[in-house]
Amino acid sequence: MMFVCTDLEPDTDQENEPDIDAWVSENDARGRRLQGTALAPTSAATTVRVRNGELLISDGPFTETKEVIVGFDLLECADLDEAIEVARAHPMARAGRLELRPFADLDQ
Repeated sequence: MMFVCTDLEPDTDQENEPDIDAWVSENDARGRRLQGTALAPTSAATTVRVRNGELLISDGPFTETKEVIVGFDLLECADLDEAIEVARAHPMARAGRLELRPFADLDQ
């Protein structure tokens, strides 16, 4: 899973910035991107927690949150090295940050 996140310190080098449509098309064509989409703005988010048996619901992410998840891509890669190469070419690698995380093996 690749989480697409904002970052408080984006790359200031705007030269040769990758195109998101080209990135999506290439990775879809190669079968590496199985699914992905942008998320609605944080103003549409709802945070749900249970503490001491009480349901707590709040609008948006935690107020102290500065960096937020803005989208995701489900990738099928041979290994972490390939996933890193896929992420490296994503425009948000420069404008934000990308978190790569494998799915847990729940059978262990």
